[in-house]
Amino acid sequence: MMLFFSISLFAQNADDKKVIADAEKAKAAFLDANPKLQGYFDDAKAYAIFPNVGKGAIIIGAASGNGAVYERGVLVGMANMKQLDVGAQIGGKAYSEVIFFKTDKSVQEFMDDDFSFGSNLSAIAADQSPPSFDITYTDGVAVFTLPKEGLMAEVSVGGQKFDFEDFD
Repeated sequence: MMLFFSISLFAQNADDKKVIADAEKAKAAFLDANPKLQGYFDDAKAYAIFPNVGKGAIIIGAASGNGAVYERGVLVGMANMKQLDVGAQIGGKAYSEVIFFKTDKSVQEFMDDDFSFGSNLSAIAADQSPPSFDITYTDGVAVFTLPKEGLMAEVSVGGQKFDFEDFD
């Protein structure tokens, strides 16, 4: 039993290390796509980078991904994201997503696992220039995505649910 536990613990750490490395690469890709995002990374109280989100759909869509969470630029934990939505959609895609938290309330909700997106918040493509920091934040949160591959057509209503695990 102890051998099984130690192997699964090691595997989890290896998985986390891969996600963290991928998150650093995704951050660089976001900044390559739009250098103005550096201001978001600098000003956010916290941010979560999901470097590899996969989504597939035929009317009902599902997406998931694992990410690294940073508070004031310091790695503080890991998170996973699940999404389920219904609507006119078909196909599959892979993308990276970064979520910036501007307020203490939004950070706390995320870290308490009380955070989810509804249909009232939309992501901005990373290669677009946001007009200002205040306009793109909704309820203290701004989201940017960066397509990686795939083709998908969708008009859907749904949300993302997050689970946060700190390193304590």
